[in-house]
Amino acid sequence: MRDLELFSRALGLQEPWRVVETSFDAGQRRLDLRLDFEPGARFGCPVCERSGCAVHETSEKSWRHLDFFQQQAYLTARVPRVRCPEQGVRQVELAWAREGSGFTLLFEALLMALVAEMPVRAVAELVGEHDTRVWRVVHHYVDAARAREDLSMV
Repeated sequence: MRDLELFSRALGLQEPWRVVETSFDAGQRRLDLRLDFEPGARFGCPVCERSGCAVHETSEKSWRHLDFFQQQAYLTARVPRVRCPEQGVRQVELAWAREGSGFTLLFEALLMALVAEMPVRAVAELVGEHDTRVWRVVHHYVDAARAREDLSMV
């Protein structure tokens, strides 16, 4: 099994996504994985879920992922925006990250598990990120949880 297929499987990528390139910098202790989709791929509209929307354009984005052994791992991908006949041009939803985060969902889950047990500053130092970035993740999930609460009886 080639490294590209191995990383695609390890990340749980679904068609049309795949790992197309890997690079490792031992000096910086960094592993980079480049993700891309198959040429001619079509995606669902993130608003109305209409399938088969053509790619309008892409923009390159990167996310911090869980460490690979003791190396920081990053995913980079061309993120497509699709043209939906009903909704117009919309960015597709990604299975591995929420829009605007800069972290993968798995990395965010790790952060949330850690902040439940230790101070945010200590978590930030442990994972090698600025505490402001960690606080943004915490606030996102706390705000989302509070929005789901029914406080009408309080």
